[in-house]
Amino acid sequence: MRLVSIASGSSGNCTYIGSDNTHLLVDAGISNKRIEQGLNEIGVKGSELGGIVITHEHSDHIRGLGILARKYGIPVYGTCETLDEIQKKKGLGEYPKELLTKIRPDVEFSVGELSILPFSIDHDAANPVAYRFRDGRKQVAVATDMGHYDQYIIDHLQGLDALLIESNHDVNMLQAGPYPYYLKRRILGEHGHLSNENAGRLLNHLLHDHLKYILLGHLSKENNYEALAYETVKLEIDQGETGYRSSDFFIGVAKRDEMSQILYV
Repeated sequence: MRLVSIASGSSGNCTYIGSDNTHLLVDAGISNKRIEQGLNEIGVKGSELGGIVITHEHSDHIRGLGILARKYGIPVYGTCETLDEIQKKKGLGEYPKELLTKIRPDVEFSVGELSILPFSIDHDAANPVAYRFRDGRKQVAVATDMGHYDQYIIDHLQGLDALLIESNHDVNMLQAGPYPYYLKRRILGEHGHLSNENAGRLLNHLLHDHLKYILLGHLSKENNYEALAYETVKLEIDQGETGYRSSDFFIGVAKRDEMSQILYV
């Protein structure tokens, strides 16, 4: 199984998850041109995609969805509430509505060789989810746009081989930055985004001997930067009581305008 971040950040998100014969996207929040360029770089054609799983309806997760679905007739998976909101988005253009396929949190479904488990997250969207993917004994997950984490989230992220996890903002940068008060409250709230510190603290619940890759994603352009997210998460792990050190794992940062390396599990 392979995991590649094609784009990750407040301005657009798209992640590839695939096996030998099944190719999926998590979200399509960048232009169709950029999505197809990214797929081509890893030897996958847009026409080979078996599905697009959508976390929620915000534009940085669905911007390129309409063109991609229309061009190749790709099934689009999301919760009922998410798909209802997507259908209201006029900017996506025309695409066959029969491609929209409803899924439910905590109900596993399959696309080709991959089994997919959506699970609920707290974010200011209709009914958002994160996703866990399984191919035989290998498992990866994409979990972003979470205002906080709890035991439910921890339980759903156990035993992974690779994980793309949100590390959205530095709290001090956000509080001192130019955002209006209401937006700062939204980001810091229970239905906002995970800070660098909280990403590290969540990871301390998830570390185990067979976890190979950790990719930090959905970084804010205004309230974070790569080195700060990386060093903060490393520090949380090193100061934790798990017995692990950050050097025990590959930790990378998914970039806004560049693809990540291919993570093989």
